[in-house]
Amino acid sequence: MINRVVLIGRLTKDVEVRYTQSGVAVGTFSLAVNRQFTNASGEREADFINAVIWRKAAENFANFTHKGALVAIEGRLQTRNYEDGNGKRVYVTEVVADNFSLLEKKSDSQQSAPESQAPDPFASQGNKPIDIDPNDLPF
Repeated sequence: MINRVVLIGRLTKDVEVRYTQSGVAVGTFSLAVNRQFTNASGEREADFINAVIWRKAAENFANFTHKGALVAIEGRLQTRNYEDGNGKRVYVTEVVADNFSLLEKKSDSQQSAPESQAPDPFASQGNKPIDIDPNDLPF
């Protein structure tokens, strides 16, 4: 039997990292994955797929990604259930990711993020030399 999932999509929001009572990190997130075809209106639709990632991978994934980042995840499909506060049985299907890849350069990824960034002090200054005192260099 095989239960293997590979997805490429964009994060719908920042990864939410929580910790179990024993201190194990768990990150939850959702990926928007475009469908390979268009609907009757000619528009491309997307599926929003919930996923979870555990331990150090969860912390790394949260630290190196943000809403809108293009990522690939590998893992397995899992279905679980629990009883909610009203006594109703709730079923959850999600991808349990055990590996991820960042598919954009950091600069490309930041352009898709709505956050404002501080200006780069080493960016091109219109052919002006950067004035650095040699005594300030660590080497």
